Amino acid sequence: MNVITPSPAEWDSFVLSQPRGHVLQLSAWADLKSAYGWTADRVAVTDGNRIVGGAQILFKRLPFRLGTMAYLPMSDLPAPGSALEKAVDQMCKRHHAAFLKAEPGYFIDQPMPSFGSAYRLSPQTVQPPNTVVIDISGTEDAIMARMNQGTRRKIRQSLKNDILYTEASRDDVRKFTQIMQVTGSRNEFGVHEPAYYDLAYSLLIPQHGALILAEHEGDPLAGVFVCAVGKWAWYLYGASSSEKRNLMASYGVQWKAIEWARARGAVYYDMWGIPDEPEAKLEAEFETRSDGLWGVYGFKRGWGGMVTRSAGTWDRVYNPVIYQAYQWALKRRSHGND
Repeated sequence: MNVITPSPAEWDSFVLSQPRGHVLQLSAWADLKSAYGWTADRVAVTDGNRIVGGAQILFKRLPFRLGTMAYLPMSDLPAPGSALEKAVDQMCKRHHAAFLKAEPGYFIDQPMPSFGSAYRLSPQTVQPPNTVVIDISGTEDAIMARMNQGTRRKIRQSLKNDILYTEASRDDVRKFTQIMQVTGSRNEFGVHEPAYYDLAYSLLIPQHGALILAEHEGDPLAGVFVCAVGKWAWYLYGASSSEKRNLMASYGVQWKAIEWARARGAVYYDMWGIPDEPEAKLEAEFETRSDGLWGVYGFKRGWGGMVTRSAGTWDRVYNPVIYQAYQWALKRRSHGND
């Protein structure tokens, strides 16, 4: 076994060949995050000329001047004692990481592995740990049959309202950012600056995704950033205008994104993020809650997907003193005492 630093092309070829390849492990995602406060590094283990394992890790300065955090998003953890684990540890220490925060993602069609004693379950997550995953295999009629009646009706209505659905060009990203600002203000959540979505388009869309826009008589009404790797697709960003909401464009544009994902060979569509609560509580409270991710759960639940929780967030600690200080500082801040 040899340890190498793969080129972006070599790395992407490996990720795209994996059954659990993820958009957050593509070099384009690292490039996007590197423009917004992170740095990225990669390591791989080869058997001859073939990569057999690897990790793309993001690094970011911790608050409170506590050093650096390493982050491994949506990737299998290195096997205990393996050459890859040793290479990851060396890379993290080279970047002066106090700890590695790893999020292995979802295990829908395979058993969840054991993560070993070197990792501890973390209370702090980066990606939302709970989501809705739609099975988009089979016929379109079969997919719609799994939805609730209201969602199915609104999709069909949206396809009859003379709305123009297109795969947007980069020049159209400004339309998406305009309605994204409206969405953020209406639903009281933060959004990225326009330059972020423009860069995301330039890095991800040409090879791995699409920006689907819905317009009516020249008015942009809704948009969805969707990406796909292998049999998975992800609804990364979505926006909808406050105008002409009776036309149900947010349903039509989501359906068009699903059609795009199916054409790419995806069989799972990740709606990306709902409240981290048991399904029974979600169903009991979604009609009366609008805070945080509760505001989007009512929309996402109607698509007939499975409420799915990730394997959690796991920390590998390199500097126990800094790690404990970091945990203490976060707890103090969460209680409003910072």
